[in-house]
Amino acid sequence: MKNILLHVCCAPDGTVPLIELVSERNNVIGFFYGNNIHPYEEFLKRKEAALRLAELMNVKFIINNYEPELWINSTREYASEPERGKRCLLCFKIQLESSAEAALKLNCQFLSTTLTISPHKDPGLINSIGKEVASRYGLIWVEKIWRKNSGFQRSVHLSREIGLYRQTYCGCIYSFRGDELSDE
Repeated sequence: MKNILLHVCCAPDGTVPLIELVSERNNVIGFFYGNNIHPYEEFLKRKEAALRLAELMNVKFIINNYEPELWINSTREYASEPERGKRCLLCFKIQLESSAEAALKLNCQFLSTTLTISPHKDPGLINSIGKEVASRYGLIWVEKIWRKNSGFQRSVHLSREIGLYRQTYCGCIYSFRGDELSDE
């Protein structure tokens, strides 16, 4: 049985990866970073959805302390970058490094992420960053492209079926326009 820390960017994207990893008889711990989420009310919605998913899946879930100033200070020089540019790659790296640190504290030898379920993200780049981060921390990267085999569509269906909050933007202050917030 593998002890895997799964970086979960949001609860809907965590549905399919958690189901698959648990069904493979892995000991899975979910990890939600969240410092990149803006505003705080959005963070709270995503946090609650993540905790609900953890309860439904019967998996341990760790929520990072919400300290958005750390993320903003780290990404500030890329504020004017377009979506899917250098800022996003740095954001993935920051999230995966925080996940790797948590994996070590929790005695997990394996690390993976839900980020590759999104049709808006490059899974090759994400897995490349993940391998590099995992290697630096002495962990084994579990390379998955969760959107394969209709993974993204299944995650949308499952999250609706179980009533998980689905966001309408990536979450960062640079992508936030203000009209995204809903009362779901």
